[in-house]
Amino acid sequence: MRRRQRCPRGPLGHGAMMGPVTDITDSDGLTAATARLLDTVDGLRDDDWPGASGCAGWSRAHVIAHLALNAEALAGVVRGLADGRPTVMYASNTARDADIETLAARPADEIRGRLRASADDFTAALTGLPRVAPDATFDRTPGGQQMLARAVPLLRLREVEIHHADLRAGYGHADWPGETVVRFLERDVERYDGPPLLAYATDLDRTFALGSAEDGAVQVSGPASALAWWLTGRDPGDQLTSATGEVPGMEGR
Repeated sequence: MRRRQRCPRGPLGHGAMMGPVTDITDSDGLTAATARLLDTVDGLRDDDWPGASGCAGWSRAHVIAHLALNAEALAGVVRGLADGRPTVMYASNTARDADIETLAARPADEIRGRLRASADDFTAALTGLPRVAPDATFDRTPGGQQMLARAVPLLRLREVEIHHADLRAGYGHADWPGETVVRFLERDVERYDGPPLLAYATDLDRTFALGSAEDGAVQVSGPASALAWWLTGRDPGDQLTSATGEVPGMEGR
């Protein structure tokens, strides 16, 4: 089976953020984001599903299948944390990709139903999660990347909002709530590992320092949501400008 190219993951993927779990659950933000996603998916016609998404090699069906399986995986992680039994998100990257391929090939109504059920399951699991130790972690795959348990709600919010925009179905990064945009920017500033840059959000009149703040660091300017989109490794089009005339790419960071 041919392995499909994954979506860009930004500086360090869709990983962890500081803060106790009770402070970042933000059920209102995640609930609203999920409702917006479900509304978009409900509005897709059957012939929209095979259409190309913003993830190279993935159709809209692949993106929606991934979102459903991601919610199921995170629900399992959360229940494992609550029960005191470590649970990985995915058995392996190969198994994850194969499951996405399998579900993406199913009828649209089946994928849609799986997405809705998985969203409900994740919400139920998260509601039952007790306070966890600040340093509690789980593995994305056995022996693979370790992720902070307290980051789970933000991790899911990023998956929902970013991949919703990847569907290219009338919802884009400019539609993200302002608070969500700032959270994404602050998270990616913390995790950025490239050359020093300054990201100036023109609509916020705020500068985000990426890497060690240095005199002469290249400044990239534009709307906050376009900066956040760019930091995921995606193409911001002509919405950003740079003092050098060229906006650095974030792919692979």
